[in-house]
Amino acid sequence: MPTVRAMRVVEAEGSSSLSRVHGLSQAFPIARRLGSGRFLGLGLLLLLPTSPGAFAAEGSRYFAITVVDEQTGRGVPLVELTTTNSIRYYTDSNGIVALDEPGLMGQKVFFTVKSHGYEFAKDGFGFPGKPLEVAPGGSATLKVKRINIAERLYRVTGQGIYRDTVLLGRQPPLREPVLNGQVMGSDSVQHIIYGGRNFWFWGDTGRPSYPLGNFFTTGATSALPGKGALDPEVGVDLSYFVDETGFAKKMTPMPGSNPVWIDALVTLPDETGREGLYCAFAKVTQAMEAIERGVLKYDDGKQVFAKVTQFDLKNPVRPAGHPFRHTDKGVEYIYFAQPFPFTRVRAEVKSYLDQGAYEVYSCLREGTRVDARQVDRHADGSIRYAWKKNTPALDPKEEGEYIKAGLLKPEEALLLLRDTGTGKAVTAHAGSVYWNEYRKRWITIRCEVFGTSMLGETWYAEGDTPLGPWVYARKIVTHDKYSFYNPKHHPVFDRDRGRIIYFEGTYTFTFSGNTEATPRYDYNQMMYRLNLDDPRLVSPVPIYEVEEQGVRVLRVADRLPTAGGRYRIAFFAPDRSAPNTLPVYEQGTPEAGYRLTIGEAKAKPADGLKACFHALPADAKDPPATTVPLFAFTDSKGGTIYGTEESPAGDGFTRSERPLCRVWKNPSKLEWQVR
Repeated sequence: MPTVRAMRVVEAEGSSSLSRVHGLSQAFPIARRLGSGRFLGLGLLLLLPTSPGAFAAEGSRYFAITVVDEQTGRGVPLVELTTTNSIRYYTDSNGIVALDEPGLMGQKVFFTVKSHGYEFAKDGFGFPGKPLEVAPGGSATLKVKRINIAERLYRVTGQGIYRDTVLLGRQPPLREPVLNGQVMGSDSVQHIIYGGRNFWFWGDTGRPSYPLGNFFTTGATSALPGKGALDPEVGVDLSYFVDETGFAKKMTPMPGSNPVWIDALVTLPDETGREGLYCAFAKVTQAMEAIERGVLKYDDGKQVFAKVTQFDLKNPVRPAGHPFRHTDKGVEYIYFAQPFPFTRVRAEVKSYLDQGAYEVYSCLREGTRVDARQVDRHADGSIRYAWKKNTPALDPKEEGEYIKAGLLKPEEALLLLRDTGTGKAVTAHAGSVYWNEYRKRWITIRCEVFGTSMLGETWYAEGDTPLGPWVYARKIVTHDKYSFYNPKHHPVFDRDRGRIIYFEGTYTFTFSGNTEATPRYDYNQMMYRLNLDDPRLVSPVPIYEVEEQGVRVLRVADRLPTAGGRYRIAFFAPDRSAPNTLPVYEQGTPEAGYRLTIGEAKAKPADGLKACFHALPADAKDPPATTVPLFAFTDSKGGTIYGTEESPAGDGFTRSERPLCRVWKNPSKLEWQVR
């Protein structure tokens, strides 16, 4: 069940029907009112023939404008071109506008150019645009500068994905480039690999023939990479499940008119070893309140989901979000990232169907509820986070309230996501978490709520464990007064062991404060590509404090002892080169002690040096507010340890007069079991 959407009940021809308006999850209940109460529909748009050849002969009547990313040369979708009389055109998924405007052909026309996360050069009067000589059969190319770290690739769903490409008589990559399954728009993607194919599901879906569409889950499949699939660089060839009218069929045909949303998709073998597809569901009211929850199973013969079991609505512990598998202490679990993976269950059918089998990583006393305000602590008063049954975790709002009430100390908080440069708190909404082989870390792509836009900011962060620590993050996508919610990373498309990743989210004006929906694009899925080698993406990772033969040393996660144990984070620092940083090398042995030296990248292991982490120079100009000096502390025997404290590390230690470098603050006092 996508976490951001809503609906209202309307009376149509004497019966109760549902009209999509969008909204937020039950934990974030906001509703949108539309003037006199009328439903603002998707609109009836011109439907184009699916064969691009039908337009080949007429392609010469258009003036082709192509907008490309100046960094990659690739066409950029969703670029708005506006004339001086406010006619607006939007590039298709190839970055193309096919222009045939009576009265403007054969004229010099000025186009203002703008797009979320991209910039166009301004002229002498400050206008971001350019005049073009518009003529039939002519063309022009405009270059935009990408501000987003992630690169926008194409629209996945909806009408007119490659509309302008088709109008020009060019060959689009999709089999159905202008209308597929009669889908005008779909909310929030769910994805899983099942039966040797990609299975895709979405929430409330619009149709061309009437403002009311499908509110019982839309579904489609596509081929896997290397098995007939399109290159994820250019699109996803979807084969929709359709009804007798050709429109997306109801994949969750349950009794009643209330919408049914699904999420938490998993595949599990039954007692015979046969694989089955399961999901969580919620049947909701117009106020986005769940009136029924439980588990559905996919019927391969009927190609729909059917109810298997029902959950207790009063129990807050349940599967939600995008799952992944992970083995902890020899047991395989399914973790559910909503927003972070603090809920899990054993990877078996009987446990998935049993609400009492789910565990939550929580600081509350087992069996209590948030409003009971009972924090679990050890005998010494320290906070106790552990996997517990029948116990919820605190969400960002609740954690803040606990801190304000003095029930938690700020350094005991678990939800610590913040901007790497400014330290500004990033309140996480929905997203996904997966292991990344390239970074050798867990990575998350997630939406921020109440950022510079309501729900339009997307962030990237890394953690050493599925639970975190999730601290320093980089913004990778931004929107100007527009929403882009429920982003999901698709590991199935990863390139070069995960160096290149792909993710999508729902693009919509709902809750953004914007009163104008982008034609064709609104309420649809947009795909992005992210290069994890981008230097702008480098963020600090935990540097742990470890004892080796009685000597305190600093280690990144992959150099920690394999035997396990819990480790304190001394500070954060990049584990790879970043702009303005220098490598910090370690030299020595446990017997003789270790020394840190800040040096140049030309140093070699043969010199007896090993890169430990990267840091800013001690005298860095205008250092980020999140950084602090790293000092050396020396005892009377010549032993040296390093820390960010202002005072000596203990009796007999003297702090160096000048810091070695600058590193990033550790906002938490929690210890972590990393390996």
